[in-house]
Amino acid sequence: MNQNQIRNFCIIAHIDHGKSTLADRLLELTNTVPKRQMRDQILDQMDLERERGITIKAQAVRMSYKAKDGKDYILNLIDTPGHVDFSYEVSRSLAACEGALLVVDAVQGVEAQTVANASLAIENGLTVIPVINKIDLANAAPQQVSKEIKELIGKQKSEPLLASAKTGKGATEVLEAIVNQIPAPSGKSESYLRALIFDSVYDSYRGVIVFIRVVDGRISKGDKVKFMASGQISEVEELGFFSPSMVKADSLAAGEVGYVIAGIKDMANVKVGDTLVNALNPAKQALSGYQEPKPMVFAGLYTLDGGEYPELREALAKLKLNDPSLSYAPETSPALGFGFRCGFLGLLHMEIVKERLEREYDLELVATAPNVAYRVKKKDGSQQEICNPSEFPPANQIESIKEPYIKASILAPPEYLGAIVDLCQQHRGQLIEVQYLSEKRVQINYHLPLSEIVIDFYDQLKSKTRGYATLDYEFLDYQVADLVKLEILVAGKPIDAFSSIVPRNLAFEKGKTVLEKLRQAVPKQMFEIALQAAIGGRIIARETIRAKRKDVLSKCYGGDVTRKRKLLEKQKLGKKRMKKVGRVSIPQEAFLSVLKSGKTS
Repeated sequence: MNQNQIRNFCIIAHIDHGKSTLADRLLELTNTVPKRQMRDQILDQMDLERERGITIKAQAVRMSYKAKDGKDYILNLIDTPGHVDFSYEVSRSLAACEGALLVVDAVQGVEAQTVANASLAIENGLTVIPVINKIDLANAAPQQVSKEIKELIGKQKSEPLLASAKTGKGATEVLEAIVNQIPAPSGKSESYLRALIFDSVYDSYRGVIVFIRVVDGRISKGDKVKFMASGQISEVEELGFFSPSMVKADSLAAGEVGYVIAGIKDMANVKVGDTLVNALNPAKQALSGYQEPKPMVFAGLYTLDGGEYPELREALAKLKLNDPSLSYAPETSPALGFGFRCGFLGLLHMEIVKERLEREYDLELVATAPNVAYRVKKKDGSQQEICNPSEFPPANQIESIKEPYIKASILAPPEYLGAIVDLCQQHRGQLIEVQYLSEKRVQINYHLPLSEIVIDFYDQLKSKTRGYATLDYEFLDYQVADLVKLEILVAGKPIDAFSSIVPRNLAFEKGKTVLEKLRQAVPKQMFEIALQAAIGGRIIARETIRAKRKDVLSKCYGGDVTRKRKLLEKQKLGKKRMKKVGRVSIPQEAFLSVLKSGKTS
């Protein structure tokens, strides 16, 4: 195939703006998938994606298209997710493309993730083709949306394309725009081999399947190849392209997108963003790749059955290959046993990972409440990054604590501006600016502590704006904050599993909430149990579980009252003694009621 007749592009959009449906129409028009095999969201291969109606994993597919100029073109589409938590998947796709279709809903207009994805594409130097989708809907406003798009990405060579992915209207014009506006790949087939690894998956029988975009040179079956980051040298057993299932090929040349199977069984030898070169005649300079994803939210994952710990470890290792943005390290909880401290890009990412582990590896899991990483500067000058409250140093050793802040961009109708500002102020937000994008859309930018949005901020935002607001955020920096370690004591003994790091002014409220839940969850004993919340040894809140009372007078059928008093005094002394030596056994249900994600505040 002539390199000038190859086009590599991706589709970027806010969640639920019709991106996957437009991909379906393009596959239909180019006859990539026969009509009898066609189904909705064909590139969304996970059941989870189809059930939720969202794209989680980037997918690649090659299409053949005969354009109006009479030439045959190869169109390589890399489908991308739309949710803010999966922006890393988007960045990987952009690195392998020369152009992007920016799909915007004709009813909803420009939304938070539309702005973020468009900015990413422009920063990567991609040609952006705006497409206004769902023009067949009765309340569509394509002219208003067109104005918003022009304000977002500036002047274009042509007007935004109008389309309806559901009916297929405008799909041919989209294909023609891809051919005419997106430049051909610029690599050289005669040069040394350099291929960008933009994704990978693990197959139990074939090992690691590596997704590549060949930038320079050519790769063929039987070639010895080297992974520059790990130094792994392997022989190419099979290679080909996606259509959308895997189709074998003899070779892939500069500009082409496909897959390579090289008999690699160790998942650590393949790193997304690495450069693949010829082992016998290697290129000296690696491709720039892209920045490693940084986990923003941390939570513990434990199996309900402690004996399944090895299976969880193996499942996480396999899932990490398919999802490089996931990080994990082993940890132990006195309440839940052996598990892993996992790092996620956001709450939806955490939810998806947990559900994938349960479905794909048949595990029953418990996720603890999510928290973030803090940076503690000690008085001796050393610094420590803390992802777990149990690692928090004593207060007399701490000089300062920094917590991560994010820049949040919220888009909503102007009538909800007051409710949004009020919500952000309650979550310790700092207002930066308010921009009116149009008469019907306002953008509010806030600086917020990441810890304030990892529990239920998004749910509250949707509730206060009747679902009209959209949220996008990016990491800003670490800022000094007045934070303390909140400890929970049961019968005078601190329980590490219930510890949390909270703002000093909210410690009483948070502690009281946990104590109330514990009071309901811990069963009564034969003696009184004190539940306390403390900061550095100072008690700030208390709840009491009353003793279970045994009726010691049931055997008294009469007689002198002093006999009854004697029995009651004996019981009282016994309870006092038990309170000193008795141990409180906290059932797992009590731990789960407090530790389960999203339930601590």
